[in-house]
Amino acid sequence: MTEGTVLAFDFGLRRIGVAVGNTFLKQAEPLQIIDAPTNDGKFAALSEVIAHWQPVLCVVGLPRHPDGTDHEMTVRCQRFANQLQGRFQVSTALVDERFSSAVLHGKRGERIDDAAAALILQQYFDENP
Repeated sequence: MTEGTVLAFDFGLRRIGVAVGNTFLKQAEPLQIIDAPTNDGKFAALSEVIAHWQPVLCVVGLPRHPDGTDHEMTVRCQRFANQLQGRFQVSTALVDERFSSAVLHGKRGERIDDAAAALILQQYFDENP
């Protein structure tokens, strides 16, 4: 893999959590939560983040049922990863996020999407030494 910045995304229909790390330190940090009412608004915000950080890779969490089978959000996350690659010409990787949300315990109404993205990115770093 090319050395540099890596961004990770916890894709949701309402919000997208964003985390950042790099291939040298391999430590993920929550960055921000993109909360826009439209897809155009979300991609405008994503464009700004990607232009600022110039990632060598974007990692997207891939949700699955506990038994490993796909569900509705699996396909949506795959499509999101393809859109990132197509719109921004950046390599993407998918990370099985089945158990990452179990680690986070957000209170009702608390926004933890960026922390979830950081868990996804850390998992990617840990699985790709």
